[in-house]
Amino acid sequence: MKILVLNGSPRPQGCTAQMTAAFREEAEKAGHTVTEFNVCRMDIRGCLACEYCHGKGEGKCIQNDDMQKIYAELPDTEMIVLAAPIYYHGISGQLKCTIDRFYSALYPKAPECLRYVSMFLASGDTDQYDGARFSFDGDFLGYLGLEDKGFFTCSGGNAEQAAEEIRKMAASL
Repeated sequence: MKILVLNGSPRPQGCTAQMTAAFREEAEKAGHTVTEFNVCRMDIRGCLACEYCHGKGEGKCIQNDDMQKIYAELPDTEMIVLAAPIYYHGISGQLKCTIDRFYSALYPKAPECLRYVSMFLASGDTDQYDGARFSFDGDFLGYLGLEDKGFFTCSGGNAEQAAEEIRKMAASL
């Protein structure tokens, strides 16, 4: 299976990175291909809501930035992993910009091969995931109709327990 991991954390050694590393290691061990982008290190601008992509652009975004690298991966990706720290009850702005830019590539319908999604979140508090969960459930499970492969959280800076659960999920793919 081809898997796309979008890491929305600016901290290269933080809990989010630990969770994506655990996933990648186990998924690759199981024979899957994993491509990971740290969207915080990329030049990805927010959606302009210009509708170029659904008119003259015929599905292509008018903006020419690093999002083109992610678009190139989408046509044959079977699973997306969204990973981010929680900022003000939601995912990081960098990952949010990336997801908003899916509008040109995944609307009105995702590619047939895209079937699964998982979310990895890190927060200093156990009670901060509702906003991200709402988006995950509504946008990815509901609207796109993807199959849920897990919603994993790491609270208080201890990623070990979440990483172990993520490893089990990755091995079962």
